[in-house]
Amino acid sequence: MVTLDAVLGDITRQDVDAIVNAANTRMRGGGGVDGAIHRAGGPDVLRDCVARFPDGLAVGDAGWTTAGRLSARWVIHTVGPNHAAGQRDRSLLVSCYRRTLEVADELAARTIAFPLISAGIYGWPRRDAIAAAVDTILAAPTRVGEARIVAFGPDAYDEVRERLSAAGV
Repeated sequence: MVTLDAVLGDITRQDVDAIVNAANTRMRGGGGVDGAIHRAGGPDVLRDCVARFPDGLAVGDAGWTTAGRLSARWVIHTVGPNHAAGQRDRSLLVSCYRRTLEVADELAARTIAFPLISAGIYGWPRRDAIAAAVDTILAAPTRVGEARIVAFGPDAYDEVRERLSAAGV
């Protein structure tokens, strides 16, 4: 069973096997977490995105690239639903976490750091985004030993800790 923790900080500075990128369908970089990961990882991340995902990636799916200059070995990119644009099927958000863990298992990653997928500029209600993350990660049949949900701000961090506590973690 995976150990799940909350971390307050910057996902690009996590010392884990894989960090998770909340990407867009084009897989060419963007704003928020996506932009931060591409800036910190450098041009190798984008080059690998173009090579591995010439047609992009579907909402709810996941795939990996190099991590470039990041301390992680891999970036696992996943495309969350854009709630603000009307993509409100929660199963797509759940799929992001499930598929990411499947990709992590394919890579034999033992440690992973997640952002709150879709909870930023995509406008997914934060408490529900946290619930989807915690519940899916804890229920997943994965060989990942340690997972972190990295909250960028103190309010989100407190909410993740509350949900973990409610889940008995």
